[in-house]
Parts: sequence; C-alpha cells; structure tokens
Amino acid sequence: MNPLLEVKNLGISFQSESGFQRAVEGVSFHVGDGESLAIVGESGSGKSVTALALTRLLPTPPARYDSGEIFFGGEDLLRVSQKKLRSVRGGGIAYIFQEPSTSLNPVFTIRSQIAEAVRLHRPDVRDIDREIVRWLDAVGIVDPAKRMHDYPHQLSGGMQQRVMIAMALSCQPRLLVADEPTTALDVTIQAQILGELKKLRAQFGMSLILITHNFAIIRGLCDRVAVMFRGEIVEQGDSEEVLKNPKHPYTKALIDCVPKLGGGKARLKTIDHGALGG
Repeated sequence: MNPLLEVKNLGISFQSESGFQRAVEGVSFHVGDGESLAIVGESGSGKSVTALALTRLLPTPPARYDSGEIFFGGEDLLRVSQKKLRSVRGGGIAYIFQEPSTSLNPVFTIRSQIAEAVRLHRPDVRDIDREIVRWLDAVGIVDPAKRMHDYPHQLSGGMQQRVMIAMALSCQPRLLVADEPTTALDVTIQAQILGELKKLRAQFGMSLILITHNFAIIRGLCDRVAVMFRGEIVEQGDSEEVLKNPKHPYTKALIDCVPKLGGGKARLKTIDHGALGG
C-alpha cells in the first residue's frame, strides 16, 4: 500500500547576496493514513521549510526547489498545476502554526474566517453555522454558538490556537501539519492543545505531522520521529525506539536537553555542531 504522503530526496535553496544557499538536502520520509510523524530539530534545522514545501508555500524566489518529489494521494505536488495545489491546500493538507494571533485576521470574526475555509473546500455544506459550531465544540471551545462571533483579540492564546485547529479540521483534511503549535503557550495550555490533537487524530483518523524542537512532547502523540540537523534527516524510526535507543549523536544531545524530574540542576549539554559534521 502506498503511503498518503511520500517525500523523496527533497532539496531546497534560498537566494542570498552571495548566491543560492542550500537549506534542505536529500530529505526523504513518508506518512501513512492515520499515522503521525514528528519532525524534530533545533531552530534553523530545516523543519518548517520542509513543512511549507509540502504544498509549495515557499515563495519562489527567494526559494528554489532543487530536487525531489512530494507524492500526496499519488500525485507529485512539485509538478501539479496551481489549481490543483489550491484544492490540496486546506482540503488535503491543512496547517496550524505556532502564532495563532498572527494567523487569524484581527478585523474578521471567528465565524467569518472559518466560514471562508468551509465555503472554499466544502461547497456542499448547507448549514455553515452548524458546521462551525460543530468544530469549535470538537476542539473544546465553550459556548461555541456565542464565541464564533468574537474577534481574535477577545480570545486567549490557547483559545485562538483551538480556533486554528477547528478551522483546519473544518476542511476535513487527510493530513494536518502542526508547526510548533504550542511554542507561544504556557505549559498548562500546551498540554491541553496536545491532548486535543491526540484526541482529534484518534476520533477522525487523520494523519499528523508535528514539527517541534522538543522531544518531550512527542511521546504518546507520534508513532514515528524524523530528526533533522542542518537541513538533513539524520535519524528516523519508531518514536519509542528512538527515544530509548538514539543512534545519532545529535539525537542523543537533543534528548539529553529534555529536563528530567529529580535530575538536579545540571547544565544542558552543548551540541558540538562541528564534531557532528554537515
């Protein structure tokens, strides 16, 4: 059986004053139906660039797709038309990002923003308000029939992120890409949002790619993990196996950065980039 998403040998560069600089090199991974994959790495490792490349959201220029194939539902998204891409964005692959306050339009109500997404990707829906209430309720928004008329600034950061998840799910995507979805939130709200993602993934059977720098949040949420370092995937495998028995020194260093209860106040280990090569 073919995977839902398969990325093969993806290479991406960005134009600079000194020429094109490679940001992603030879990246390959796959995600099956109903499967969840974590892409883990520090800032600048190429995680978000890879995520945005899946539906060609990187502007060209300055970005340049140098190599690779991105198969989704059997079609290479690097070679399909813009019309096809528009149907995939949201309807096939949906995104939620780390700053909901910048993703939501401040001058439109929650209702109008979700309604726009539903009309675009699900024109068969007759009762849009009912559909909006359904999804806001699914992500834990209290009194959704009332809150959908609020503007983003009237909601807390955690509620804004729940709205972004509801908006993504309202398009009924086959794959949800969550790019650092809890970074801007406090730890209590982080746990709630991750719990919602886990519940919703099980409830609706969708596939998930979680982009994160934090190994601590993937246990129990993601089936597999791919570790990125300097634009390359240096290790991937079953999440529990990688967490218990990491093979690459960069993976070990990232795991060692996770605070442990009762672990004292030892300083975090420095990751020696030069020793790791790349």
